[in-house]
Amino acid sequence: MRQFKFITAIVSCAFINLALVSCKSNQEDIPWTNLINNNSLEGWNIKGGEAKYIVEDGVIIGTTAANTPNTFLITNDMYGDFIFEIDFKVDSTMNSGIQIRSNSLPYYREGIVHGYQIEIDPSKRAWSGGIYDEKRRKWLHTLENNPKAQKAFKQNEWNHYRVEAIGDTIKTWINKVPASHLIDDKTTSGFFGLQVHSIGKNKDKLGKQVMWKNAKILTENLSNYTTESPLEPVITKNNLTVNEQKSGWQMLWDGKTTDGWRGAKLNAFPDKGWVIENGELIVLASGGAESAAGGDIVTTEDYKNFELLVDFKLAPGANSGIKYYVDTEINRGPGSSIGLEYQILDDELHEDAKRGSHEGSRTVCSLYDLIQANPEKPIKPIGEWNTAYIKSIDNRVEHWINDVKVLEYERGSEEFLKLVSESKYAKWPNFGLLEKGQILLQDHGDKVAFRNIKIKVPKAKN
Repeated sequence: MRQFKFITAIVSCAFINLALVSCKSNQEDIPWTNLINNNSLEGWNIKGGEAKYIVEDGVIIGTTAANTPNTFLITNDMYGDFIFEIDFKVDSTMNSGIQIRSNSLPYYREGIVHGYQIEIDPSKRAWSGGIYDEKRRKWLHTLENNPKAQKAFKQNEWNHYRVEAIGDTIKTWINKVPASHLIDDKTTSGFFGLQVHSIGKNKDKLGKQVMWKNAKILTENLSNYTTESPLEPVITKNNLTVNEQKSGWQMLWDGKTTDGWRGAKLNAFPDKGWVIENGELIVLASGGAESAAGGDIVTTEDYKNFELLVDFKLAPGANSGIKYYVDTEINRGPGSSIGLEYQILDDELHEDAKRGSHEGSRTVCSLYDLIQANPEKPIKPIGEWNTAYIKSIDNRVEHWINDVKVLEYERGSEEFLKLVSESKYAKWPNFGLLEKGQILLQDHGDKVAFRNIKIKVPKAKN
């Protein structure tokens, strides 16, 4: 019996050793690429502030500096889909983060680093592994409902992150505990960045350190190495972000039904010409005529002061528009309803880009027929999503595209009235001067998709 147990033990140990060897072999077979090489900062550069970074024995050490903005040590290379792992250690009094799919673009806030950040948060809040949108939308995935991940962070010790960014899905783990699961497609590629957070004039945080090591990445055959997450995903499509909820935004379209909308010249939503597919509100192609198929659609509510966000995607050669301060009782006849218009157009292929009462005033993002948008506008290629933002507060109006302002004007000003008098709208008395009106999405006979339609109405002043 003893001999049998002894043999069994030997066999068992053999199997265990074999399993360990197999696991080790599998780990070694994964074709990781190291991002920290040669005990130097080769392949990285510094953006933003003036915090210091050095490398010692394969560890990047970032040290805080006074009176400087957030500093980032960023990769020279850009990455789209990837699986990424890294170890980090942070001073317990600090806040930090790891940027992924981030960018620094000259037209966006003078080149400031922006994009997804995997939060490093040693505070009592304990949101390490959450996903923050640096210098854009702020929090996208918080951890207050994930106590396991909150407890997984080890104070004043080395911690491990795994991040999978594949398509529109970003998943994170902290010390092998699932932390975040986000579905969002705002940015598809960018650099990595190691953040040393700004400390302002706080002398107590001067000289504090954040450390990173064992940074490695996979970029090919990701389906062979991806990991399932048990977390319910946070989906931003046709939903409010955490910050939008807190700051008073509302969905203007629910992503599923026609609630809140009707035909501009109908009492109900059009029964043709528009479809809802995969969370997109789509006006179908019908030959390019203005309001000749399903017709324009408008909100059932009127708006005075507002901020409006709309994602749009154009088919090649398409024409459409987002109108505001619309009164559908004006111009009940053929054609589109009358209102101020944020132009949506394929500038390269549609002839309307060359027309207009004022030069360039019918190009994309312009105030249609009145004011040309900045020609340096950061418009994305046809077939990709762009985000229009219109802000109108106390007659001051701004047009933005993809987080960049491209024009502004004042309704009712002398300059505005002159432009109207020189335009196709001169025949409409008091054009553009309604105190309030509807929001309109235009049917111009071309295929255009809309989503993420949101509005913020400021609270009335006492």
